[in-house]
Amino acid sequence: MRIIKRPLLLAKIAILVVATALSAHADPLITYPLRIKKHEIRAEIANTEQDRLRGLMFRDKLAENSGMIFLYPRTEASAMWMKNTRIALSVAFIDASGRILNIAEMAPFSEEAHASSGAASYALEMNSGWFRKQGIKAGDVVEGLKNLPPAQ
Repeated sequence: MRIIKRPLLLAKIAILVVATALSAHADPLITYPLRIKKHEIRAEIANTEQDRLRGLMFRDKLAENSGMIFLYPRTEASAMWMKNTRIALSVAFIDASGRILNIAEMAPFSEEAHASSGAASYALEMNSGWFRKQGIKAGDVVEGLKNLPPAQ
């Protein structure tokens, strides 16, 4: 075993390890504003296949009035599950015009599929019960979707 005698080098390595660990679990900085009725939402974007597959997995919390919007490259029936997701979530499936098709409650770590009731272009995940607490239901419209980057 070789002992490194350079304290500065050790300090730099320690800082790099901590910074890498923190960034791997940090929330992304870029969010987009959405609105349902009078309720403002800050939504992280999942518009690539990789982002959609990861979603909110491995997160310990989600800030109030914050969520993740999934953008699909094709409008079609869609489904979500909670594998490796620690946070209880509600998901609203949304059609191309921004109208909520249906809302489902999802339990942490569940592999049960929660499906859209029709062709969905988007899915919005929020903390469990958020839509119910705000009086939001199927048929309500999500505003701000046209300002999002395209799905890939």
